[in-house]
Amino acid sequence: MSCSRRSLLVSAAALVGGGALWGRQEPTFSSEVKVVNILATVRDKSGAIVRNLPKEDFQVFEDGRPQAIQYFSQESDLPLTIGLLVDTSFSQMRVLEQERAASYRFLDEVLREGKDKAVVVQFDQAVVIRQQLTMSHKELQDTLALLDLPTREQAAEGSGTLLYDAVRAASIQVMRTQQGRKAFVVLTDGVDEGSTVSLTDAIEAAQRADTLVYCILFSDATYYGGRTLGPSGAGVLKRLSKETGGGYFEVLKTRSIGDIYEAIQEELRSEYSLGFVSDRPVTKSGFRSLRVITKRKGLVVQARDRYYAET
Repeated sequence: MSCSRRSLLVSAAALVGGGALWGRQEPTFSSEVKVVNILATVRDKSGAIVRNLPKEDFQVFEDGRPQAIQYFSQESDLPLTIGLLVDTSFSQMRVLEQERAASYRFLDEVLREGKDKAVVVQFDQAVVIRQQLTMSHKELQDTLALLDLPTREQAAEGSGTLLYDAVRAASIQVMRTQQGRKAFVVLTDGVDEGSTVSLTDAIEAAQRADTLVYCILFSDATYYGGRTLGPSGAGVLKRLSKETGGGYFEVLKTRSIGDIYEAIQEELRSEYSLGFVSDRPVTKSGFRSLRVITKRKGLVVQARDRYYAET
């Protein structure tokens, strides 16, 4: 990688938190009305996605209090912003090519020309935004071709996998200012080494940016001597995805990364968009819990479990 790579380092420690909630139907509201938007996926007992439920089948609770669903749509046509976060530390050396090829196919199929956009971030001992937001499929393809491992000189400076820093930095620097549907796809083995922020900080940044996080655990067992990654790997990614309303997947012999991308693509095309205005005015900024359920028995709703209410 060229020397410019270091100049692109995102210093997550220097980023200041904060974030606003954006209404997805701005022309309808005054600037003082804050709409809480929730993207939800519904599955049946077998795990199949359930589509075409009416608004009346849903219930939304904020801090345990029922809220009136004022805005609702199925399979939303809202613009989609994808953040592809790729672990390029040495532990991913043997799987990087598979990640690169599958990622291009995914972005090529899911992004609609002229409407959706994506950003590409790689992280190892640095966090580098390799491609700023773009609608160009060619730019994304060219950028993915450039993803690489640290050089020997950089490796001599020490190892690192700044997973938490990457999620927080991309949330604050990129996703906070975007409207519509937003999602990260994180390709990693889930082992963080050297981040300046915690997992909780990373989750809160994604929540405040209204961004779903889809985590794909893709690990090279030979790198760790065949050891199970344990809570620092799978456990981390499960928590990151669950608390932001996204999904967790693991690449296995029976499930390829291509299969996983197809599943994520199906979810993104089958979301319900629900919006409400809280019955409790915001007098102090802070997180409020969310719970979304359906009145139909046997259905499970996948959605974020809190949002940041800001004065």
